Amino acid sequence: MLCQHVCQFGQKLLRRRPLGPKQGAESHLARCLNTLDLVALGVGSTLGAGVYILAGEVAKDKAGPAIIICFLVAALSSVLSGLCYAEFGARVPGSGSAYLYSYVTVGQLCAFITGWNLILSYVIGAASVARAWSSAFDDLTGNQVSRVLQGSFSLQAPHVLATHLDFFALGLVLLLTGLLVLGASESALVTKIFTGVNVLVLSFIILSGFIKGDLHHWQLTEEDYKLAMSASNDTSSLGPLGSGGFMPFGFEGILHGAATCFYAFIGFDCIATTGEEARDPQRSIPLSIIISLFICFLAYFGVSAALTLMMPYYQIHPGSPLPQAFLYVGWAPARYTVAAGTLCALSSSLLGTMFPMPRVIYAMADDGLLFRGLARIHPCTHTPMMATIVSGTFAAFMAFLFELSDLVDLMSIGTLLAYSLVVFSVLVLRYQPDQNLSKNEKTEMEIIERKPAPQASSLKSVPEAGTVQALWSLCNPVNTTPTLKSGHIAYGCALLLALLLTILCLILAQWPSHLFSGDPVYITGCVLLLLLIIGLTFIIWRQPQNPTPFHFKVPALPVLPLVSIFTNVYLMMQMTSGTWARFGVWMVIGFAIYFGYGIRHSLEISDEQPPASSSQTLDKNIPGAELA
Repeated sequence: MLCQHVCQFGQKLLRRRPLGPKQGAESHLARCLNTLDLVALGVGSTLGAGVYILAGEVAKDKAGPAIIICFLVAALSSVLSGLCYAEFGARVPGSGSAYLYSYVTVGQLCAFITGWNLILSYVIGAASVARAWSSAFDDLTGNQVSRVLQGSFSLQAPHVLATHLDFFALGLVLLLTGLLVLGASESALVTKIFTGVNVLVLSFIILSGFIKGDLHHWQLTEEDYKLAMSASNDTSSLGPLGSGGFMPFGFEGILHGAATCFYAFIGFDCIATTGEEARDPQRSIPLSIIISLFICFLAYFGVSAALTLMMPYYQIHPGSPLPQAFLYVGWAPARYTVAAGTLCALSSSLLGTMFPMPRVIYAMADDGLLFRGLARIHPCTHTPMMATIVSGTFAAFMAFLFELSDLVDLMSIGTLLAYSLVVFSVLVLRYQPDQNLSKNEKTEMEIIERKPAPQASSLKSVPEAGTVQALWSLCNPVNTTPTLKSGHIAYGCALLLALLLTILCLILAQWPSHLFSGDPVYITGCVLLLLLIIGLTFIIWRQPQNPTPFHFKVPALPVLPLVSIFTNVYLMMQMTSGTWARFGVWMVIGFAIYFGYGIRHSLEISDEQPPASSSQTLDKNIPGAELA
């Protein structure tokens, strides 16, 4: 009896949503967004203040002029995850982004973990951008606003609360919350305006850099550094020279810089939350993700090239690199253009961060994993009204009170975890049989695959025939289309690969000195680890893929998703222990909600139970799709 209860409990945790668009009812959200709207949303969310600040920080201390290579490497790494999001956008055009993708693949518990961390990421991201907008506006006024607020509304709680109450950040988040409630098309229009101005300003910066730039700044020597030191009254403002030239900090600097630049491309996943509001989601979502990442790469690449051409990298001011660069070349009035672009970039980034937040909450509440009241749709604006108000108020409260610098890494953990699960889901789903097959067709496929392969029968005379035949059957499946058995094999190998890649990332992140010191124990262990990874990858590669056509498919399976998982997990391993401790606290709160409410109110039911229905949800009569 106990075993039966444990099995039933485990089955609840692994319940899955049906793969593909839901049937039987239309979405209550308005389908009003075209491809241009989605591109503006993706570019606006991704191309935030980082393009005005991050390039200066990385160029001065980590990469020098080779920062353009850093952005190229970071863009390629982001594209790995972006391609997987694009395929899922074509497969499952629904709200929820990575939450929904995890739900149809790895089950309910992992889906809740993904959605819960996406909520955390979006809330912290929105509050952080609101604080940055307030700070940028304060700089334009000569810090007059902060002086008044610190004098009248100061807070005495270091490392917990901010130095003062930020009324500007509070008002901005509440204002945009009201805009999001008005409708998706209105929000998209404002986003297009802010993003358009931002792109124009960045184009001006790039052209200015190529006009006023000097190629000698990509070929600096120690003599140039000495001249700068002798001409500068404050030598502490000069950064490290490195070895000079185009790559002053070598390949190590490029890798460190690329790891930092990777976070500049976070944000494109907001496009995937528009599956129920896009007019043609199966086409526009994949296309918008690819176009957005390409535009963002061109912007980051161009701005970093212009910056390092306009002035020597060791003289770049990390806090305000572009205004200082225009002062250096004698174009001081251009700093006002940069300031306008910064505010527009922050505004579009804030809208892009706040837009997906209620969509994820709505999707989870619509499935019963969060409180059902959060799934209420406004009858006139067709927006998730309650989810928008609750999430916007929470983000405004965070921006109003808290110091968020210590919490920003939590946003990265949540995002990278979501990326990894989406990539894993694509890897698994491609090798699963068509869920539309009838039971008779699946039974016939099982009978066929039980027949021994003719090549393997000749091996029975060998003493190790059982092992050899098993390996042969793994690498040489009988069917040319996925079956339940091949799906099991791909799923099991993918799980093992995810574990092995995590171990490898842990070794590279925590004990790199032992690995590169020539220690035979570590070298032998890593070689065996790599051989296992290669072997399991080969087994997955040999399994038949689902031939169902989609508007977009990730190329180079299974290698490309595995490289993406490795990249994401390695970056997660760079987080501090304090960040992981805060992550644990957030997960404890989430598990209390899931096991106290979500697991009992989930609308995904087994075949034996009567189907549930709800006026606020799409058709729930489809049983949870089993992948294995």
